[in-house]
Amino acid sequence: MERLLANRVVDAVVIDVKAVPDAGLALPGRFARIPMYALSAFRPDDGVLMASCHRAGFAGILVEGVDNAASGEWVAARTVQLDRRQALADAPRLLRLTDPLQLGAWEEVQRRVAAPITTAHIAQALRITREHLSREFAVGGAPNLKRVIDLARAACAADLLGNEAYNVAAVARILGYASPSHLAGTARRVAGVSALGLRELGPRGVLQRFVRGRTRSRIGG
Repeated sequence: MERLLANRVVDAVVIDVKAVPDAGLALPGRFARIPMYALSAFRPDDGVLMASCHRAGFAGILVEGVDNAASGEWVAARTVQLDRRQALADAPRLLRLTDPLQLGAWEEVQRRVAAPITTAHIAQALRITREHLSREFAVGGAPNLKRVIDLARAACAADLLGNEAYNVAAVARILGYASPSHLAGTARRVAGVSALGLRELGPRGVLQRFVRGRTRSRIGG
């Protein structure tokens, strides 16, 4: 689990706290932005363990074998990705994205945010040419698509940095940046802060800084 969390974006974690009680109870404190759920064959005499899970910061307790399908749906509705999307829910309005093509591209960017994205990737997913997408995305005063990709990736980085276990180098690796300095460059372009400064802003703060004059490909100063 530690290796997985160190190498990829994880939306939620379900862990058997009886199998690894000490390590399992320590995880929520180190990864506070990732919802974690304690799953086990809990019995009536496990009250102390369940109370420990609550104090440790687990988002919920799931009883193994009791309506597993409903438990899966419950976890899927409470993930990092959905929380981040909620934080960025005003982005289409603030970025002046109104056309179906613009909105479809924004949705595709959010879906792919955990890995490096290019305009060509989005164009291929939407089954149009890169040139057409680049031209049509920026109509009506919207930022160009490359800039919006930077925004979405910086917001994701800000979210990850909200976890105590992650430093800038770890987040750059997880998101596929070539180096921490490349992530730092994105942070400056999008929000005017250092890479570590993204932690304080969070995804919503990154969006707010972006719309205050950093929506063009080149910025002054």
